[in-house]
Parts: sequence; structure tokens; C-alpha cells
Amino acid sequence: MLNIISILIGLLSLIIVIPAQIPFLGWANWIALPFVVAGVVIGQLSRSNSGRNFCLIVLLIAVVRLMLGGGLL
Repeated sequence: MLNIISILIGLLSLIIVIPAQIPFLGWANWIALPFVVAGVVIGQLSRSNSGRNFCLIVLLIAVVRLMLGGGLL
């Protein structure tokens, strides 16, 4: 059950992260980061690793985009 919740949180975060890849919308990654971290924590508590791994991939995409944009753009 926790794995499904983690995947749902990851999908919600991915919906926020995908438009944030457009220039000048990188600030939306800051909104997605708390959701992704919550998804990773919930995924860590479950027996399966797929939800946690999915959230970690979304987290990696958001962090790389923030690093390329200087943390704001």
C-alpha cells in the first residue's frame, strides 16, 4: 500500500516537474521537491523498491534542472 502511495506522489511530482523544464519555469521544481522527498520517504517504508526508485528518478531530474538553471531559472 505504501508503494502505491509513493508512486502516486511521484506521478504528482512528475506532473509538476515536466512543465518546469521550460525556461523561466524552473522555480516550479522548488514546489515539486517536498513532494518528491515525501514520496521517497514513504517508498522507503514499503516492502517494494519501485515507488522509491521512481521518486528518486523524478528527484534527479528536478535537481539537475535546478543546477543547470542556477537554482532559480
